[in-house]
Amino acid sequence: MNPTNDQYYYGVNLIWNSETRGTLSSPRIPSKIEVPIPPEFPRTIKERWTPEHLFIAAISSSLMSAFLLVADTSKLKFISFESNAIGKIEKVDGRVVVTEIILKPKLTIPSTQTETKARRAVKISEKALVIANSVKTKIILEPFITVQ
Repeated sequence: MNPTNDQYYYGVNLIWNSETRGTLSSPRIPSKIEVPIPPEFPRTIKERWTPEHLFIAAISSSLMSAFLLVADTSKLKFISFESNAIGKIEKVDGRVVVTEIILKPKLTIPSTQTETKARRAVKISEKALVIANSVKTKIILEPFITVQ
């Protein structure tokens, strides 16, 4: 990837393996991900990542990526970052859609940093979410910040 370029491309391949599952791969990534149909459907494989999980994970990891960039740029020091995400799926106008995702980032900062600066970094990160900016799903951010 050329950082001076304004366009980037990410390739993903999917191969159907059986009745209810496929395997995702990318030419640039050595590991693969098995994806079945959602657990609500008959004959699915339980306890596996589904496309719905991956969609919600993409939004959550987009928050982390944006936060790491904003924290670095703003010189915000932090001890830990984690984010829980909950996606709501419902039928709207006859179609099943992910209507909202609640992101609950938990940030621990040292006492040398201010909670105000940390909240500002999280808020700026919210605006820089590449994946969230690309979908119509409502994203709700509920940050929790601890000073240690």
